[in-house]
Amino acid sequence: MATAKENTGNPAGARRDNPGADNRAQQRRRPMYTRRPRRPQPAKGGAAVPIHIYPLGGLGEVGKNMTVYECCGDMIIVDCGLVFPDSEMYGIDMVIPDFTFVLQNKDKIKGLLITHGHEDHIGSIPYLLQKLDLPVYGTKLTLGLIRNKLEEFNLAGRTRFVEIVPKQKIRLGCFTVEPIHVNHSIPDAVGFAIDSPAGVIIQTGDFKIDYTPLACGPTDLTTLAEYGRRGVLALLSDSTNAERPGFTATEQKVAAGVHNLFTQARNKRIIIATFASNIYRIQQIIELAVQEGRKVAFSGRSMVNNTAMAQELGYMHIPEGTLISVDELNRYAPEEVVLITTGSQGEPLSALSRMASCSHRQVRVGPGDFIIISANPIPGNEKSVTKIVNGLLLLGAEVIYESMYDVHVSGHACQEEQKLMLTLTRPKYFLPVHGEYKQLKKHALTAASLGIPHSNILIAENGSNVILTQDEIKLGDPVTAGAVMVDGLGVGDVGNVVLRDRKHLSEDGLVIIVATVDSRTGKVLAGPDLVSRGFVYVRENESLMDGAQSTVEMTLNRCVEERVRDWNSVKTRMREALSSYIYRRTKRSPMILPVLMEVNGSGKV
Repeated sequence: MATAKENTGNPAGARRDNPGADNRAQQRRRPMYTRRPRRPQPAKGGAAVPIHIYPLGGLGEVGKNMTVYECCGDMIIVDCGLVFPDSEMYGIDMVIPDFTFVLQNKDKIKGLLITHGHEDHIGSIPYLLQKLDLPVYGTKLTLGLIRNKLEEFNLAGRTRFVEIVPKQKIRLGCFTVEPIHVNHSIPDAVGFAIDSPAGVIIQTGDFKIDYTPLACGPTDLTTLAEYGRRGVLALLSDSTNAERPGFTATEQKVAAGVHNLFTQARNKRIIIATFASNIYRIQQIIELAVQEGRKVAFSGRSMVNNTAMAQELGYMHIPEGTLISVDELNRYAPEEVVLITTGSQGEPLSALSRMASCSHRQVRVGPGDFIIISANPIPGNEKSVTKIVNGLLLLGAEVIYESMYDVHVSGHACQEEQKLMLTLTRPKYFLPVHGEYKQLKKHALTAASLGIPHSNILIAENGSNVILTQDEIKLGDPVTAGAVMVDGLGVGDVGNVVLRDRKHLSEDGLVIIVATVDSRTGKVLAGPDLVSRGFVYVRENESLMDGAQSTVEMTLNRCVEERVRDWNSVKTRMREALSSYIYRRTKRSPMILPVLMEVNGSGKV
């Protein structure tokens, strides 16, 4: 710079005395001040480079998280999760995002990045990889959980897994992605700093700020602050606990609470239900069991698989001689064992649910059991959890659940931690994600209270096309997004019509009308017979069913008299007549299904 200062002195005199010398001086000086831009220059006409954000899940709901980023013709995906069905989704196993938009742009997608290994972030990966080959980027434990899941679908062998570590940048098309370590209720969780020609976007993933975590160290606030100092175009931040003031408690609090319960259990067998993916919590329980001289057994397929994988990768340490199988439980006195099981959310087929209903093959619950449910119910699961608790109490067990003691802390940031994230990253634009609308709204208000203009805060919806530049934030044309229901091996074959029918059947039952008619004359040759399922008990309602049969007979006779030969019209008349009769008699509206079998005069169908 000293040379530059000297060179700026001489041309000044030249400008006064000799215009030609002034021009030559400017030509010599220009290379010293021309610097290579850090990012590609805006297009001609001054248009800023845009980046598109397409949330395909996780907004207005807790779960099904999936976000697509697009810039300069390249795309990346962050997370691909599921959500479990609510009480109105009869028979549905899970709900996954609609992949239509992703499949339409499959040639642009450079990779799938995963923040952590919870089902609401990895649960839909097998269904996506059945349709599309993509490299999967994740930390060691996250990839281990994904590999377990893909093996069930015979997809693990053909999938390319790329292990990532915090602070090690990844180049994907025009994107440069840096994983940032964050605390959560599962090890190896990360957020992502996504650098593109449009600017830097930070997606936190699920996080909290725990200064005394059990392992892996605190959230990397230094890297977050460094990005904030350099400039963050937008922040997409976890909103799950946006309504809760203060800070989320540390996992150390759970260790103390569970230790007290171990002492309280005395001579009873301890059964603890928790998430199969909560490796921290399971390790805590194992260490306490070792201190108390108890053996440890696991129950539940996901619990057994996840703990085996965690041991193999070095995330879980079980002293030799501590672990026993469920079949060996009865060989030990109650005070000598701890059983760690699935079912903390009341899942109908989980190990704890089967214990509560006395259908578990190896474990019989009774007065000698001390049961701890180390999790809070996910919204919508409260009734299922209560049902299990009641069942266990009826069997004589002592049950510790929900907030009776310090047996669970959240893995998500509360308001003060969300404020810290916003303050450190200093984003120009803010998009709250991962939560129901009320949580997204509260998080938006928190951001506004810190000085982010309301015009720079956007609460998007699944399927939104959020367009960001250095100059503005706006919404483009929406893309296809929604919920695809999985029922057994069927993916997407159950829609709103089927769900409506299932709801109707569950509420009012079914009446089937079966009749055989002559295809030429329309005369009834046999029947009509009525079959009732879920409507009334026929033997106790003979007069009702006799009247229903007479109503159908009269309807069919009228059709013969009026020479109605359109069988769809005949079925409609039968349905309407019987529905009207039943409603007058019972004030119920069962589903009515007419079945007409046509035969010719010779009796052939």
